[in-house]
Amino acid sequence: MATTVDLDWKNLSFGYLKTDYNIRSYFRNGAWTTPEMTSDETVNLHMAATGLHYGQEAFEGLKAFRGVDGQVRIFRADENGKRLASSAEYLRMAVPPLELFIDMVKQVVKANERFIPPYGTGASLYIRPVLFGSGPQVGVKPADEYLLIIFVTPVGPYYKEGFNPIRVIIDRDHDRAAPLGTGHIKAGGNYGASLISSEEAHDKGYPSVLYLDAKEKKHIDECGAANFFGIRDGRYITPKSHSVLPSITNMSLMTLAADLGLKVESRPVEAEELSTFSEAGACGTAAVISPIGSIYDPETNHTYTYNNGEPGEWSKKLYHKLRAIQYGEEPDTHGWNLVLE
Repeated sequence: MATTVDLDWKNLSFGYLKTDYNIRSYFRNGAWTTPEMTSDETVNLHMAATGLHYGQEAFEGLKAFRGVDGQVRIFRADENGKRLASSAEYLRMAVPPLELFIDMVKQVVKANERFIPPYGTGASLYIRPVLFGSGPQVGVKPADEYLLIIFVTPVGPYYKEGFNPIRVIIDRDHDRAAPLGTGHIKAGGNYGASLISSEEAHDKGYPSVLYLDAKEKKHIDECGAANFFGIRDGRYITPKSHSVLPSITNMSLMTLAADLGLKVESRPVEAEELSTFSEAGACGTAAVISPIGSIYDPETNHTYTYNNGEPGEWSKKLYHKLRAIQYGEEPDTHGWNLVLE
């Protein structure tokens, strides 16, 4: 095992720290090149690359954990590879084969093993694959060359609050994605479009926003960059629509919720249901679960408060169950972890 670097692991932010290597593969002349490891943090890119002009870009986010037994586990990398393929297909980019994706993930984690946070620190190694059109075009059409890069960086909690309730504000002034647009894929443009909403919310003292559907403003879409879920009467309820990204964390939580005896409902969720939930949360790779303490609706000046502003019992159970699987504290009965050898 590589010697771990000396960092203040328990106080890491969710940001970028330089590591030793990233790994890259080009799609050229109809085939993917053999992945190459590099210490270069920059990209030499043609000024007419379609990734710059026409939004041919998609990314992923997954994590590696050093477990209680010292082993390194990468969580559900296969699902991230499948989702990247879905994004690539929709944006008419070259699709990285799943085998190539998994191999590159394993290689780059292994090469940066000394940056994997020690067990018990609450930190993890964040893995960021990014795919974009690197070939030049002036007409609006797909590139003939693509670049897949995977880099890693050690991270702490996404929200400085950690596993503590966040305050959320409903945003009716901006849309996250069009009803038949790119909301169902992990395209960078979705996140660029959310920055104004996020900054306005932060200025008002809210760490996150709740988006409603762009067509009618009647249904819950996403919670910032995460999926939303609510708990009511023994049910785990989460929005489903073409505008909602299929979250791998949420997919995992739905499985665990069913294992724990909750009835799972993945369906359109009306905003009017906000008043009926006993618990609410946002979930994704970065934060796992961020319990929602309250949601403020500027249109009605009403605040929905959940579990007296404290993490709910089901949110705690699901959070700790998923984390225990990721850190090897409980059996991985669903075969989600890729153990690094």
